[in-house]
Amino acid sequence: MRIVSPAYALYARRLRRQLRGSALPRHIGLIMDGNRRWARQVGLASPSLGHKAGAEHVDDVLSWCEALGIRHVTVFVCSTENLSRRGEGEVAFLMGLIEQIVLDKLARPGARWQLHVAGSLDVLPDRTAHALKVAVAATEGCTTGAHVTLAIGYGGRQEVVEALRELLTERAESGQTLAELAAEVAPEDIARHLWTAGRPDPDLVIRTSGEQRMSNFLLWQSAYSELYFCDAHWPAFREVDFLRALRSYAARQRRQGA
Repeated sequence: MRIVSPAYALYARRLRRQLRGSALPRHIGLIMDGNRRWARQVGLASPSLGHKAGAEHVDDVLSWCEALGIRHVTVFVCSTENLSRRGEGEVAFLMGLIEQIVLDKLARPGARWQLHVAGSLDVLPDRTAHALKVAVAATEGCTTGAHVTLAIGYGGRQEVVEALRELLTERAESGQTLAELAAEVAPEDIARHLWTAGRPDPDLVIRTSGEQRMSNFLLWQSAYSELYFCDAHWPAFREVDFLRALRSYAARQRRQGA
């Protein structure tokens, strides 16, 4: 349980007042970076415990979004590179956390967020893939209009490659030639086959831990997104940090590539 000082609570209320009437993002992407560094910083015995704190923190951030009426959130949980480059023990611990969080938190009875998954379930352990499928099915009847997408086993470049493969296969089966497809293909044709198809592109992408890069996250979808980089590591990302990101977004003039 976090201890909130009176000064912190006062500042948070002030930030919320500043956001009243402001244009808030419809969809937020979150790159939750810095779990292991936070664990080392606070002296935990294992860096993997940072993953535990970070996974549990997702529920807090979703509650902040819900309170402000933000209905679409995409969380970058782990990339294909994470799965191949991290140690076997760390990956196994992370997969167990994912299974626990999606089943005990996101898919619990009365869940207020409909769960989606972006990524290749084939690269995940069978048990993790099964837990994700069960959680997605359990939230299909959610009627709040709130959608959370977990990017797991995800890579933005691979997503575009897979979308193109599906598009080519679809058109070939309909009898269209490659030359005909090349002459008429539009961005919307590719977007229909992305792992995030049917959900809006993110208006704002927030990355924690001070790193200023996208790391292969929503490369297609974030073409016109506003970016916000926060120095706090993900488990230490506070509500006031979140509100500051929204304040920065509200103050910007979105150009949509113009």
